[in-house]
Amino acid sequence: MATDMPLNIILVYSAKAREVLELTLTVPPGCTVLQAVQASGLLQRYPTIDLACAHFGVWGRRCLPSQTLREQDRVEVYRDLTVDPKVARRERFAKQGAKTAGLFVKKREGAKAGY
Repeated sequence: MATDMPLNIILVYSAKAREVLELTLTVPPGCTVLQAVQASGLLQRYPTIDLACAHFGVWGRRCLPSQTLREQDRVEVYRDLTVDPKVARRERFAKQGAKTAGLFVKKREGAKAGY
């Protein structure tokens, strides 16, 4: 395989919950994560992204912006969490009610509580 062939990568960003932008890019060999993000046009589309504070990942593993990309890499641009996951779970559980969620939904006849 020649090393001067362009790389095909996927760049993914989620500006808000349940909204995912997935771009397919062709970048030159030796391209870094940061260069791919800049070349994608993502910063023009979402000007609120601050590269100084942004976090990146390749296939779900955090990486540095200087990481060199390989063929078929999936680059992910992470945003800050708007809600602490523990707080969100607690609020969902309170809203559903203690007897209508999780292990307590179906109760077998004659079984102990929670089984």
